[in-house]
Amino acid sequence: MEIPIFTVDAFTNVPFKGNPAAICLIENELKDDLYQNIATEMNLSQTAFITKRNSMDFSSGARFGLRWFSPQNEVPLCGHATLASAAVLFYLKKNVNPVLVFETMSGELYVRQHEESLIMDFPLNKPNPQDQHEIKDLLKAVVGEVPIQDVCFSPTSGNLLIRLADTCDRSALTSLKPEAVALLKNESTGKIKGVIVTMKGAPTAQPGYDFCSRYFAPWVGVLEDPVCGSAHTVLGAYWSEKLSKKKLLAYQCSRRGGELGLEVRDDGRINISGRAQTILQGTLKI
Repeated sequence: MEIPIFTVDAFTNVPFKGNPAAICLIENELKDDLYQNIATEMNLSQTAFITKRNSMDFSSGARFGLRWFSPQNEVPLCGHATLASAAVLFYLKKNVNPVLVFETMSGELYVRQHEESLIMDFPLNKPNPQDQHEIKDLLKAVVGEVPIQDVCFSPTSGNLLIRLADTCDRSALTSLKPEAVALLKNESTGKIKGVIVTMKGAPTAQPGYDFCSRYFAPWVGVLEDPVCGSAHTVLGAYWSEKLSKKKLLAYQCSRRGGELGLEVRDDGRINISGRAQTILQGTLKI
């Protein structure tokens, strides 16, 4: 069996920045263990599998199946690998449709082109206030002694959101070095699948980010995800309310870094936009 495979850096327009995803084009459905074995072999935060479903081919079809796997398990929602999947279809397969529909574990996701960016239509995951005392050991493992302003939890995504105090400089966020063992040991609720650490940005500066963040998810085999689209379904909901803004510009300040445009909609969904750069294409032989 030969499977076309691509590595795409998402949420960036230059190579080796943003978040890399492996994208596989699947003619016929595979067994679940094979999907997982391929993702483990690729060893990126996510490997995505695009299947034809009822589409004739990858260039003319408008509707596809899409699944995402980390090196350890299948995940219900992944933003950067969805962006990367659309980039493969639009830019490399020259798909002729204005909008692509992906059938996923999180329902139908829509992606369209706009100028040099791709815009994803995703569900919005609003977080709720979280009792800090219940997870004090986990908070300590994530941020140490850095002061915290707010803690929320999104039950629909399993993401904990930790907002650093507004008095903090961005270096307080970029210098965090949580250890996977400590995070796993100190998560006692059984509910948390990822931890977002965020802080207010400086919208008056250039390019004027409304907020910055980092994302840690050792529970799915990824200590730090460089730029996480699905985390921004939580971040967008949180910061839109706090800043009283529908449109936001976000920066995930991992070592690789990436930029995301957000628009929180009145219908309970969010548009997430970003660019993508293909850096590798080849054939997976099994």
